[in-house]
Amino acid sequence: MSKTAFIFPGQGAQYVGMGQDFYDKMPVCRQVIEKASQVSGLDLPKICFTENEEIHITEYTQIAMLSVEAAILKALEQEGLMPDVSAGLSLGEYGACIASGVLSLEDAFYVVRKRGIFMQEAVPAGGAMSAVMGTDAEVIEKACRETEGIVSIANYNCPGQIVITGEEGAVGKASEKLKELGARRIVPLNVSGPFHSAMLAGAGEKLAEILQNVAVGEPKIPYATNVTAEYVTKASQVKELLVRQVSSSVKWQQCVEKMIADGVDTFVEIGPGKTLSGFMRKISRNVKMLNIQTVEDFEKAVETLKNQTADRE
Repeated sequence: MSKTAFIFPGQGAQYVGMGQDFYDKMPVCRQVIEKASQVSGLDLPKICFTENEEIHITEYTQIAMLSVEAAILKALEQEGLMPDVSAGLSLGEYGACIASGVLSLEDAFYVVRKRGIFMQEAVPAGGAMSAVMGTDAEVIEKACRETEGIVSIANYNCPGQIVITGEEGAVGKASEKLKELGARRIVPLNVSGPFHSAMLAGAGEKLAEILQNVAVGEPKIPYATNVTAEYVTKASQVKELLVRQVSSSVKWQQCVEKMIADGVDTFVEIGPGKTLSGFMRKISRNVKMLNIQTVEDFEKAVETLKNQTADRE
């Protein structure tokens, strides 16, 4: 039997104007974004819809992205559409947490606002990230292990694209080593810190304190976590994994492969950009990929998903 997954992009996919047509045209989306503004104490319509620098600053980007993703999710739910499983890349995992029912909207917005602040504050001087193209994961893992200093894999995005993270000097040395080992291309990323590295462990510790006071529900649907690429099926697993996720590798390719192996043949990317759709083309071309970042996309996706549901029945 075919299955559908809702997947949510992470930081880096944001752009000025994201979600504006949903906010303007769909009351449920306006309510969600206004709720995120209320919980975070930020003017999110201003951050999301008007030219500004804040949209690209971690502490604002994360809550802005999640507000748009959650708004589109709630519009889909209003149409009676629910996934069989869910997942999100890095920040996007909080969209999956909302979809699965383990976090309420209010709690997810509260936690992500704090997460963005903690990650911004924890960014040490001298951190870096680089995308490595055209080299096997095993080669990159070995190069990182053999390089002096802090350097590790931040993201397993898709075949042929892996991101490394850590101390600037160590990332540079590992990059040189990988060029010698035949990496097709290495691209330094314009990011504000060495995300998903051991250097961000302090942010995870602060997040753990915040999560102590947050209620977590039992998953109504399973979601695949970045940390292990396995399904989260119990409330007791959620907090520890969200804490570890801040400084652990994002096993995105493995999450997608897990869902495909479980019978998922339709993936719906919910939120700004088409980053995850791009990764999917390299992970598997045997699945259907829908992308929702505009109301027009939404209407097409709803029609497709409802037709699929009718066909199943």
